[in-house]
Amino acid sequence: MQTKPDTAPDAPAPDVPLVSVRNLKTWFEIRGGVLDRMLGRDAGTVKAVDDVTFDLARGEVLGLVGESGSGKSTLGRSLLGLVHATGGSASFEGQEVVGLDEPALRKLRSRMQMVFQDPHAALNPAMTIAQSVGHPLTIHGRLKGRDEIRAHVAKTLERVGLSPADTYMDKYPGDLSGGQKQRAVIARAIVLDPVLLVADEPVSMLDMSVRSKILKLMIDLKDQLGLTYLYITHDLASAKFFCDRIAILYLGKIVEIGEARALYAGPKHPYTEALLGAIPDPDPTRTIPRNLPRGEIPDAAKPPRGCAFHPRCPRAFAPCGWELRDLTPVLEARWAGMEEQAHLAERALIGEIPAEVMEGTTARLPAATPGGGADLLAMLERIRSEDPAEPFWTGIKEMRAEADHVAMEFHPALTPRLYAEGTTAAACHLLDPGLTHPRAAAAPVL
Repeated sequence: MQTKPDTAPDAPAPDVPLVSVRNLKTWFEIRGGVLDRMLGRDAGTVKAVDDVTFDLARGEVLGLVGESGSGKSTLGRSLLGLVHATGGSASFEGQEVVGLDEPALRKLRSRMQMVFQDPHAALNPAMTIAQSVGHPLTIHGRLKGRDEIRAHVAKTLERVGLSPADTYMDKYPGDLSGGQKQRAVIARAIVLDPVLLVADEPVSMLDMSVRSKILKLMIDLKDQLGLTYLYITHDLASAKFFCDRIAILYLGKIVEIGEARALYAGPKHPYTEALLGAIPDPDPTRTIPRNLPRGEIPDAAKPPRGCAFHPRCPRAFAPCGWELRDLTPVLEARWAGMEEQAHLAERALIGEIPAEVMEGTTARLPAATPGGGADLLAMLERIRSEDPAEPFWTGIKEMRAEADHVAMEFHPALTPRLYAEGTTAAACHLLDPGLTHPRAAAAPVL
């Protein structure tokens, strides 16, 4: 017996986006230590999803791509109501998801389902495959008779390539390979005839030999069932194969979004360029310059000012949001290549560099000893003269020596907005026609 999908009385027009997200925010308060809680001190907030806006058309595959900690999984879970959004709007088929109570969300979830990353953990080891795949039918009251449920489960297993279905129905997850488990997870996701699947790294836990087969299966299901996908991944190579459009996330924000082919052919944001440069080349005889971003993804509880990518960006300049704590990786990289005696001589001049987010545009860099401000300034000027191409120096308007510190005046931080170029848009100051990069002449760098 074929189930029928739940449909709203007033179905949206075909040209209306299936999913519409506007300024979505999902923030998490950090629980500090016992003393912090006793004194009522704020331990900080992680802005996992921060002011994200996009539309997802019916039948489209939109990829959410970024490093671990970029917020892509939290964004997908926020759309399904598995994580409660802090603010903004996310609508599905015209129905607002943010703020819905659990009974209302349950009704929507028959139309939107999730494929989880780890197929080994996604299936209950104590339930047979037939029980696991058929469980949503019971929860949502679609079918009640055991024979009807088994018949529909069998048809769904056949559809995902677990054929003949009788071979798999009464097996347990431990009896299946990784690829077979993921096919069972996909079967459970489509058994209710949804229109949207949020696929969270669906092939990352699988052997390389079966990844392409699972992606091919998902494409076939899209064509057969009219599915729409939100495909979450850190792998731009698989996204190129699978997605119509791609959104690049960094620290909870979309930094570039657009048609997949155009994004691969001409990335507009330096972070997108770095991700594309990290894709392995199958030809071992060919050497490709990687130009990977320096350092690690910053602490999400204390994100950089302005453009969040600027501390790692080789093209960052004055308005990108430089602050005093950005000096630390600059010095560390310098000292790593110096002889120990020279390193220790410089290190002896400088005090502790604050790790907190800078307030305003003025900061004080402490000298290691009283009265050492002049020597510290001389060292900084020498470092700048030896490496004038270091982007950090573009952010400084003035440095002056005081008795026991160096006062540093930074350019104001500007938060980039999305600038459209062709079929893509990127949030990068390099695309702002009102700003001029110091090494870009009149033409854009990208």
